[in-house]
This record gives sequence, C-alpha cells and structure tokens, in this order.
Amino acid sequence: MSAEQRKKMIILMINMFIAIGSFGIIIPILPAYLESINQGGTAAGLMIAIFAGAQLIFSPIAGKWADQYGRRKMIIYGLIGLTLSMFVFYAVNSIWLLYASRVIGGIGAALLIPAIFAYVADITTLEQRAKGNSLVSAAMSLGIVVGPGIGGFLADFGLKIPFLVSAIVSLFAVAFSVLVLKESEIKQTSTANNLPKDDESMVRKIVRSVKMPFFIPLIITLVMSFGLMAYESVIGLFVDNQFGATPQEIALMITSTGIVSVIVQLFVVDRIVSRFGEGNVLNIFLGVAAIGFFLSLFATSYGFFFGISLLIFLATSILRPVLNTLISKMAGNEQGFAMGMNNAYMSIGNVLGPTLAGMLYDVQITYPFILGLILLVVTLSIAMVWQKRLLKQQNMQIKPERV
Repeated sequence: MSAEQRKKMIILMINMFIAIGSFGIIIPILPAYLESINQGGTAAGLMIAIFAGAQLIFSPIAGKWADQYGRRKMIIYGLIGLTLSMFVFYAVNSIWLLYASRVIGGIGAALLIPAIFAYVADITTLEQRAKGNSLVSAAMSLGIVVGPGIGGFLADFGLKIPFLVSAIVSLFAVAFSVLVLKESEIKQTSTANNLPKDDESMVRKIVRSVKMPFFIPLIITLVMSFGLMAYESVIGLFVDNQFGATPQEIALMITSTGIVSVIVQLFVVDRIVSRFGEGNVLNIFLGVAAIGFFLSLFATSYGFFFGISLLIFLATSILRPVLNTLISKMAGNEQGFAMGMNNAYMSIGNVLGPTLAGMLYDVQITYPFILGLILLVVTLSIAMVWQKRLLKQQNMQIKPERV
C-alpha cells in the first residue's frame, strides 16, 4: 500500500477500534447495573437483540446512503449515533429509555460499519482488498478484547462511570473523524455502473435462498449465531448469580475469550481446514460447541465455567470463517447475494437468540444453555446428513464421466 493508503487505513482502524471498544466497556458492569434497576435476563437479552435488530433493519438503507452521500458522512453520523446512545445510557435509569438508546446505537452501527468497509473497497485494489478488510477486522477484534478489560477496571469508580467514559471516547472519535477523515474517491467502472439496481425485498431474498445449494450452511450460520448470542447475553448474569463474579472477573472472561478468538482466527483456522477440510472441521467443532453447552449445565465454580466459555468461543471462532468459506465456494457467480444472505441469517440469529435466552433465563437460569445444546445437536445431525447427501450427488456426477 502507498503512504496515503496506509494513512487512511490507520484512520479507519482507529475509528473501528474506538467504536467497538467503547461499546465493549459497558459489558462487564451490565449485569450489576441491570440488577441495580431491578431488571434481569429478559432486559439483558433485549439490550443485545434491540441493537442487532435496529442494525439489521437499517443496514440496507445505510448502504444506499453510503453510495449516495459518501462514506465520510455515514462514518461520522454513525459515530454520532453511538455517542448519543452511550450518553443516554449514562443519563437515564428508565428501562424503556435504555431500550431506546440501543435503537439509536444499532442505527449508528448500521451507518458506521458498512461505510468503513465500503471506504476500504474505495481505496484498495482487488489484490489489496483482503488485506484491507483483515486490518479493519483486526481493529474490530482488538476493540472487543480491550473494551471489556477497561470496563472492568472502571467499575471500581462506580457503576455508571464506564458509560460516561464510553460516551466521551466515542465523542473523541467523532471529533477525530471530522478533523482528519477525508472523503474517499469512489472507484466506479463502466461494468459497475451498468449493473442493475437491487430492488428485491429481503423477504424475497430469503425465500430465494431456500433453493440455493448453500442453504444448509446459512441455516447453520443462523443457529450458531442464535446459540452464541444467547450464551453471550446471559453469561454475565449467570456467573454473577451463581458464583458472585465481580465486574472485573466478568471483564477477564470476556477479554480472554476475545483473545482466544483473535489467535485462533489468525493462526489456527487455515491450518486445520487445509488438513481436515471444511466439512470435517464443521462437524468436529459443532460437536465441541455442543459439549461446551452440555458442560455449562454442570459448572460448579467460576474457574470451571471460565474454561467452558473458552472452549465454546474457540469452537465458534473456527466455525465462523469455515462457514463463510463454504458458502462462498458454493455460491459461484452469486457471491454478493450469498454474502448478503449470510449476514442476514446471522443477524436474525443475533436478534432471536438473546431475546429468547433472556426470557428463558428469568424462568430458570440453565434453560438458555439447554436450548443451545438442543439446537447444536440438531444442527450437527442436519450438517452430517447434508454432507452425506452432497457426497452422494458428487459421486453420481463423477461416475457418468468415467463411463
């Protein structure tokens, strides 16, 4: 990359890191804060689900606006939305206003994240694209790792202090972008200009996806996102309730799982996929995730549950890129449609998982883990049957060629 490209990439990475990190700051203290305002699992689940739902609904509009009005404006407006969300979270105690702040935050994320990746596409060549996206993704992962650690430390100064610091840091990101970030030069080829507009509704796209060869991997993506977000939404409440975990201990757990995810995706995934193939890796780590959920039911200490969480996040960190690769390989010329559907199915899981998990948690605190276990076992069975059928079809296609 040129010096100018590197400068722009660094600005984008700083923005992504601050945006994701500032949100992560509040994670460790959320269980104690919700308890202080007499709220439980349902509220914890809805905090995540509302954010994901607003992001899902607004993303298509935000994508069009990024093309129409420019990446820079959408990045700045997205950061403003996240900042406003954090200030509202700090200023109020009403659960309905807190939910409203999550809607604002979800819209902010919908404006910000696609615009950043579109900006990367604008300033990189096709050969540089993967590296550019990986750098921004690394900044995102680093924010996920660092944010909760800072939040756990700040909790010593008061339950609401992490919210205030998060808002101030986000405000700094807004000022930084206004002063430093310049508009990208959108590269449009004649081919791109002649592409038809995508006016197909999301409902029609989902119906069409059922007939695609990559439909089963999409379903697995949905179930995995459902289970993981269900787990994440109640994990803080669970260790607080069962083991009396402090915000610092919750921060340590979240930060450690984030570090495991980053290390696995950087150094492990490619090696095991090259050795065993996507199908085998998919089956193995769906099984590992299911074992993790099963063991969660028998956790008797914070340390034991900590180890189980690391196991579950290890499995999901491997499953995500493997599923993306499977879908991409099976998509052929439908890459854009396939990746859009992959994001849509993942978002549906991100909305449904925390909502249902929170409600089940308020009934019985182990129910979310039982639900996750059942879904993963069913998914593993579906994946194995699907792969067997796929192998059979491939063998039938090979035999006539040999004849």
